[in-house]
Amino acid sequence: MALITSEEYLASVRKMKPRVYIGGKWLSNLLENPVTKSMVMANAAVYDLAQDQEYREIMVAASHLTGEPVSRNLHVARSIHDLDMRQEMALLTSQVLGTCNYRCVGCDALNSLASTTWEMDRELGTKYNERFSNWLKTAQSQDLAVSGAITDAKGDRKKRPPQQENRDVYLHLVEKRKDGIVVRGYKVSQSGAIGAHETIVLPGGGLKDDEADFALAFAVQNSSPGLSYICQYNAYSAEREMCGNDIDELGNPVYGQRETSTMVFDNVFIPWERVFLCGETKYAGRIVTRFAKAHRMNCGGACKVGFADLIIGATMLAAEYTGVEKVPHIQEKIIDMVRLSETSHACAIASAMRGREEPKGSGVFLPDDLFGNAAKLNIAHGFWEIIKNAGDIGGGLVVTMPRLKDLEDPEVGPVLQKAFGAAAPAEKRLKVAKFLQHWTSGLHGVGTWHGAGAPQAQRFMFTVLTDFDKKKKMAKKLMGLKEK
Repeated sequence: MALITSEEYLASVRKMKPRVYIGGKWLSNLLENPVTKSMVMANAAVYDLAQDQEYREIMVAASHLTGEPVSRNLHVARSIHDLDMRQEMALLTSQVLGTCNYRCVGCDALNSLASTTWEMDRELGTKYNERFSNWLKTAQSQDLAVSGAITDAKGDRKKRPPQQENRDVYLHLVEKRKDGIVVRGYKVSQSGAIGAHETIVLPGGGLKDDEADFALAFAVQNSSPGLSYICQYNAYSAEREMCGNDIDELGNPVYGQRETSTMVFDNVFIPWERVFLCGETKYAGRIVTRFAKAHRMNCGGACKVGFADLIIGATMLAAEYTGVEKVPHIQEKIIDMVRLSETSHACAIASAMRGREEPKGSGVFLPDDLFGNAAKLNIAHGFWEIIKNAGDIGGGLVVTMPRLKDLEDPEVGPVLQKAFGAAAPAEKRLKVAKFLQHWTSGLHGVGTWHGAGAPQAQRFMFTVLTDFDKKKKMAKKLMGLKEK
């Protein structure tokens, strides 16, 4: 069994017993809380997409380990075509969900590990790649939902990991045993681990020789003893809880906002067969860099473009429903939104098409780093412009609207119907306004800015990846400028 249905996934979630805290309480069932349920239902929808023949090429691939059909979320890219389908999967899932594909980070993490563990075994004589491949075979055969955890809490940014007053702000090794390792610390801003079967944990950055305790990569099961999840909680979380089953009132009714958590590792035991890096500081930076290559192409250049498609569609509806869709400056703003979005998508496609095997002989293909960083940097800035234009065209109603449910009130409902009826009935106008509120007044601007790394990281990578001397030489040659 290599592909499971959404019903089978939901059945597996009901059996899991993660220790999850949200909004002042510990949960016993992810599907009973409306906030965590939205995350689980988003995962379920991704399983449905893999069952749909229309999307099979995008969502399903042949395992390089077994030859069996597997979810592309668990696939190691073996060609440029695989990279292209990977960014198309990021685009498609965002268009369908309007929120995170919670298996996305795990997919990019396992591609980084496939590449780097192969290199470690070749250079060090370790067995990491063999362990990783065996783990991946199991994950593929059971079609597990695998998330990824990268970001450490970091503490005082002026200090390196060993210098921190509280070492737990970086996930670290506590003990090596014959049967495995014990780890402790925090991973923050983690998307979707509560509803995943397993999470791949990677180091949060490059490490020095004396920082071996922090050079860790492993897979941890959802309900492992000592592992807890403290979920985000904000106004949108409270609104979803308040609405309960009346989700039509919400901006993204079924799938909601992106749900993240802080993962707390309190002396969690990890068997050796699930450990893929333990102390080899030289390779920590490579793992993170290769993860970033994949994730900036997918999260930046494709995922957020899917979001932009939804925002553009809703913005056009808002214009039509108020009768301004043919006003020239409205049309210009919508064209600008399309330009910004498609520029980032073009960079993602270029990143895939310029991808290459890395390292040579591994069989693992990673995207082009320069175009991937261009995709992420463009969308980080462009997304703010897109949601600005959406708010402009949507109007003040986006933030001043009454409840949708108020339209049904026998006293105020008729008044609101008259007040907000325009080129379309009030129900349609308010529904679109609520959808745009979800995007323009919610979490997505900052989330897009920081997801896959804050823009300063991409700017730095441009200085590293760009051959400025080559550009100067080309200019000098054409202008006939000779060196003395």
